[in-house]
Amino acid sequence: MSKPKMFGISGSRALRAIWGIEEVGIDYEHVPVTYGADSKTVDYLSVNPNGRIPALIDGDLHLFESMAINLYLTKRYGGALYPNNANDEAKAWQWSVWGISEIEPLQMQIVVQKLFTPEEKRNPKVVEGASKGLQRPLKVLDAALAGRDWLIGNRFSVADLNVAAVMHLMKMINFTYAEHANVQRWAVSFGKSRRTSQRVLREVRRGFFCDVALHP
Repeated sequence: MSKPKMFGISGSRALRAIWGIEEVGIDYEHVPVTYGADSKTVDYLSVNPNGRIPALIDGDLHLFESMAINLYLTKRYGGALYPNNANDEAKAWQWSVWGISEIEPLQMQIVVQKLFTPEEKRNPKVVEGASKGLQRPLKVLDAALAGRDWLIGNRFSVADLNVAAVMHLMKMINFTYAEHANVQRWAVSFGKSRRTSQRVLREVRRGFFCDVALHP
């Protein structure tokens, strides 16, 4: 059986899936498809008919959407990264969906304004409104992390991976959450206790995984 193929570049939402497959530690082929013309070819559309990245091929399985890819990879290959009971599994799904529904839409409003809009055309009210709106989900996350190091049980799991991978963009837009002490502690812990996470993010900063400008 051929090794899995991960399609995408780290300067996009594909970072989440690249981070995920690195965390599970399996041998794989990285195919640096961008969000340009190479993601609209007939061959690539047979993998992801949406013409977007990331995508994964593992045997007969063709899979798209970064959260789904990470849930699959950790369940199949990740051992303790994936919950071992139905209740915690449901929590992992919950936090994964929460990240892309509660954090990402507001976060992306700021990303578009700060990274993709010419300075003279930026709308400070959009940034202000999105920043204010992010306080509600961050308070939810802060409360969930009160008295605990990780979101599920007593160890790092795919729930932490998926939420952190979504929130990684906050560093690029200089958005701080220091007032949410538990979130801040949790975020710092990735650099201290998760060697794979630290390495992946360091390699992204160095331009590894064929990094290009972030796509909104």
